[in-house]
Amino acid sequence: MPLDWDKLRVFHAVAEAGSFTHAGETLALSQSAVSRQIQALEEALSVPLFHRHARGLILTEAGETLNRTVREVFAKLAMTEALLTEGRERPAGRLKITTTTGFGAAWLAPRLGRFLDLYPEINVTVVLDDADLDLAMREADVAIRMHAPRQPDLIQRHLANFAYKVLGSPAYLRDHGIPQRAEDLDAHRLIVWGDYRPPVDDINWLAETGRKPGQGRRASVEVNSLTAILKAVQAGLGLAALPDYMGSDLDGLVQVLPEVKAPRISAYFVYPEEMRASKRVAVFRDFLVSELAQG
Repeated sequence: MPLDWDKLRVFHAVAEAGSFTHAGETLALSQSAVSRQIQALEEALSVPLFHRHARGLILTEAGETLNRTVREVFAKLAMTEALLTEGRERPAGRLKITTTTGFGAAWLAPRLGRFLDLYPEINVTVVLDDADLDLAMREADVAIRMHAPRQPDLIQRHLANFAYKVLGSPAYLRDHGIPQRAEDLDAHRLIVWGDYRPPVDDINWLAETGRKPGQGRRASVEVNSLTAILKAVQAGLGLAALPDYMGSDLDGLVQVLPEVKAPRISAYFVYPEEMRASKRVAVFRDFLVSELAQG
């Protein structure tokens, strides 16, 4: 008996949500309706697809196998549907963009209005995540990443290089003095990225500069958000290295140690091969290039 697409759609929603209730909310179905669809699919396949527990549902081995295939099929269907809707002269439809939380909040979000003014028929979804979403599995259409893509099957374009600035608030520097060389950082409070999915390599270089390899400084504050690091610096908690793409958000802070050699951040525009002919991808890429060329 051929598999029922409606039941597979329900199965995929349950597998991703981990419960009948949450899947039902996504699908606008009752919990009992979702449960009946799953039971019917299991009977048709003659295998259990979920282990039922009080805390939720866990895929069986057979369920894992089916979900891998279903996820891939639905991802390909979504991509095909998106491309087929682009037959009109002007680019239109949804464009799902992912980038890091820091770049997305500080640089991208303030510029999206200009993009939408140019292309009002495009609907933008932005997913901010410091981990790399899987573009091949359609977790997003395009990505702006602060490193070269590690997957060989993705198309990439280098967008720009960004520099770091070592910054402190006027109040902090008045109370603690201005470091004149990297070694002086030993006497200062440092604010660095917390040990959780760093968005770029060497993000905590400030704790290492002026010290022997493997003998980095202990930071006073660790936090996994560039916005929070910025707020902490503004509040006078200490010194931090922040990327210059944060632009006017850095106004009011004082740069110190401008001569210190810091790693640079290389930004890339990335998308899967299947999106090569997409008008939405092309116009968004050109928009990014234009905005970055203007500084």
